[in-house]
Amino acid sequence: MNTKELQYSTPGIPASDGAGVNMTRIIGSPELNMLDPFLLLDAFGSDKPNDYLAGFPEHPHRGFETVTYMLAGKMRHKDNAGNEGVIEQHGVQWMTAGKGILHSEMPEQEEGLLAGFQLWVNLPKSNKMSEPKYQEFKAADIPVERHDNGSFIRVIAGKTELGTQGVINNEFVNPTYLDVTLKQGETFNQTVSGLDNSMIYMITGNAEIGSNLAPLTEKQLGILTSGSQVTIKTKAQDIRFLFISAKPLNEPVARGGPFVMNTQAEIVQAFDDYKANKF
Repeated sequence: MNTKELQYSTPGIPASDGAGVNMTRIIGSPELNMLDPFLLLDAFGSDKPNDYLAGFPEHPHRGFETVTYMLAGKMRHKDNAGNEGVIEQHGVQWMTAGKGILHSEMPEQEEGLLAGFQLWVNLPKSNKMSEPKYQEFKAADIPVERHDNGSFIRVIAGKTELGTQGVINNEFVNPTYLDVTLKQGETFNQTVSGLDNSMIYMITGNAEIGSNLAPLTEKQLGILTSGSQVTIKTKAQDIRFLFISAKPLNEPVARGGPFVMNTQAEIVQAFDDYKANKF
């Protein structure tokens, strides 16, 4: 098998979104526009209420999926399709916007740490105008694969090397989304399609990637080369990271704020439909 090596790394850039939530934009910036089919990755984390209290009031989306995964704190989702729920630490909300949805994501706390990630996953052209869908799972619902060495994997989507299946059902790009805690001196191995675009975000600690043992440090995103075998090692410390991977769609991408379609004409139509209250 060809081993995926570390191709590129970035800490992202400071950003603000919603009604003024401070975050780090890792994908979706001038530095790194996208990693097909992943359109955006934001990391948020603060114990200062002014950094997050304004939240993300109601706003529209069309043509892709939003994924919110919490490390700490509480976030409430509500949309105009009738879905509503609160996720806490290690809970996930996976929303398929499809042809159009209005939703809000608001903190359910006024103090303490709020931390997590938001990922945008593109939809294939054939599914961009599909019916909206919402999946929500609390921490207790998410399979945790525990190894004898003390390492463990929270399996959000996809399947681990040992066959543990994630809780998210996604037939569009069949992504892998793993939250991995790797004990000192251990190695993480994962086989993926050789066509996948794969990335690692280091939540805590420093790792060595691939056969070249390339260093990837805390709070850095690493993008991997082509190949089917992922190898991540740690020597001096326990580490924690996200591993996210999927086959690229290789389709044209047109962006317009909260809408992602294939052509600029479709973006114009999305704005027209939103203004006409068709979402």
